[in-house]
Amino acid sequence: MMRRVVVFVFICSFLSGALMAQKKSTPTERNLLAGIPSGRTRVVDLTYAINDKLPAWPGDDRAFEAKTNAAVEKEGYFTRSFWMLEHYGTHMDAPIHFPPGTIPVDKIPVEHLFGPAVVIDVRDDGRKDADYRLTVERIARWEKAHGRIPAGAVVVLRTGWASRWPDAARYRSLDAAGVMHFPGFSVEAARLLIERKVSGLGIDTMSVDYGASKDFEVHRLAFGAGLYHLENLADLSVLPEAGAFLAVAPIKLEGGSGGPCRVFAILP
Repeated sequence: MMRRVVVFVFICSFLSGALMAQKKSTPTERNLLAGIPSGRTRVVDLTYAINDKLPAWPGDDRAFEAKTNAAVEKEGYFTRSFWMLEHYGTHMDAPIHFPPGTIPVDKIPVEHLFGPAVVIDVRDDGRKDADYRLTVERIARWEKAHGRIPAGAVVVLRTGWASRWPDAARYRSLDAAGVMHFPGFSVEAARLLIERKVSGLGIDTMSVDYGASKDFEVHRLAFGAGLYHLENLADLSVLPEAGAFLAVAPIKLEGGSGGPCRVFAILP
C-alpha cells in the first residue's frame, strides 16, 4: 500500500508541475490531465525496468547490483540497497556529462522537464543504414507536416532500435573491430534544434550520437547549449509524431552527470 501511495503522489506532483510550468493552460490541456485517473487520457511509460541484465556501454562490466537488507521472513518487512552507474538503462545525460556543459542533473530547470514531444520517425532510414544520422532536411519535412518545432519541446528520434532490447549484441551492433552501429542525430540537426530552443533530445538507442562516433560531437554541442539527453528510451511506436506531451523525471542526484530517469508520454 505504501508503494502505491508514493507512486501516486510522485505522479501527481509531476503533473501538477507540468501545469505550473505553463503560464496558462487551455481547457483541453486541463481535461487531458484530468482524464488520466479514469483512463480517458493514455499515459505511456517510456522507461525500462532496471535490473542487472540490461545492455550496458561497452567496457562497463559492473553496471547494477542489488542486495536484500531486510526480508519479511526475518525482519517483518522488505528493503534492498542497490548500486548502479549513472548512465545505465533509460537515463538522462545532464549537460555536465561532457564539456563545455556545466549543469548537473539536479540543477536542470524544472520547466525543462515538461514539454511537447516532437517525434521524428527514421525507422526506414535506420534499416537501410545503421549509421544514419538525422538530417536538417528530415526536420524540415516534420515542420512542413506539423508546423515549426515549439520552444521547450523534447525532440525524440524513433529509430526502431527498441525492438532489439534487451539483446545486448543486437542493440549495440558491434562490428569485428568493436565499433557500435546505430542511428543518431547529426551535428547539423542538433544545431538547428538548438536554434529552435528545444529543452532536450531523446532516442531509443544507447546514445544521441550515432554508434560509430568517436568524438561525441552532438553531446558536446547540445550540452554546451544547456540541453539534456534521454537515452535508451523504451518502445516509441505508439507515440504520434506530434501531439503527445512528455513528463521527464530524473533522479535528483546532487552534482550528477546524469542518472536513471522515468519518462512518461501523455497522449491526446
